[in-house]
Amino acid sequence: MPLYYPIPAVLTTLYGSIDGHAKSGAPVFCGSAGSISQHRNQNGTEYYVHRFYGGDGKQRETYIGTGESGKKEAEVIRAQIEEVKALLPELRLLVREGFQAADPKTYATLASLHKHGLFDAGATLVGSHAFGVLVNQMGVRAAAYATEDIDVARKETLAFPRLPEKGFLDMLRDSGIRFVEVPGLDLKKPSSSFKQAGASRFHVDLLVPSANAQIRVVGVPELKAHATALPFLGYVLGLTQTATLISREGCCPVRVPVTERFAIHKLVVSQLRTNRSAKSDKDIFQAAVLIAALGDKFPGAIRQAVDDLPVSARRHLFAAAGVALGLMQDHPRACEELNEAIEAHRKKLKRPQGPKH
Repeated sequence: MPLYYPIPAVLTTLYGSIDGHAKSGAPVFCGSAGSISQHRNQNGTEYYVHRFYGGDGKQRETYIGTGESGKKEAEVIRAQIEEVKALLPELRLLVREGFQAADPKTYATLASLHKHGLFDAGATLVGSHAFGVLVNQMGVRAAAYATEDIDVARKETLAFPRLPEKGFLDMLRDSGIRFVEVPGLDLKKPSSSFKQAGASRFHVDLLVPSANAQIRVVGVPELKAHATALPFLGYVLGLTQTATLISREGCCPVRVPVTERFAIHKLVVSQLRTNRSAKSDKDIFQAAVLIAALGDKFPGAIRQAVDDLPVSARRHLFAAAGVALGLMQDHPRACEELNEAIEAHRKKLKRPQGPKH
């Protein structure tokens, strides 16, 4: 059974148009676009508010202002609302036709990080939501992903034009969702994970590359936060791109890894998980989908990604490749390219070393 199906050209063209619109600086709201309301206070003074639904699904109002200045600001926001709403029928069409869409909580959260400039500064969306963005970008229809996790990573100090006043936790809360820090097993260590308060499992993990195989918590000073350092994360963050996240409420630019490195990294990560077979299976499946599409659409990309993989990570790739190849039997071109790339590196590892001088 094929792992993906091509999306008709007319729909990929539409997605490309929306992608260009988002990247050109289109307005983004943390939730629904909403509407502008005009009220009077007890003194008879007119004032303007922006009424919308936040990431938590609750209706909210933000104060705009009074007088002529308030009116002008309300007009600017109203025009932005109309611009976003004009896109909604096209976004709904894409979702109905098989494009991957973020749920409202995820969209509001990532929209907030976008508005705070994290993705422009170098932060990268990884994990299943990045998979959804990459599948859309490839112009293919694949099985929808389900997750309550958002993984945001940074390779090095984020290049903000000016250090933000707010920390990462407050940026998340600007989504309209009340995030709290998740305490770890060792209460003495700072948290690198943030969840929606209450019984919800919705959470955000902040990640950075580890210099070795050790997993530890490190500081991220520019975000006034801490992150979990993971092995081999630097590889997938080494080549990134700007792409567009879509939802039923709008769209916004995010930074994601290039597809081929994301896929190969997924295979590696699947072997690093302990006692989490369901997540490992999902890692391999997502990798197989992307590798299958790459083999058909961009021959040579898989080989390059394998060549760029750190030597210390290759044994994990070799261990996962058999399962991925089994899933990709309906995509012989991708199977051949992945298999040839892996065999080439296996031969290098087996090659006898010359005498040391």
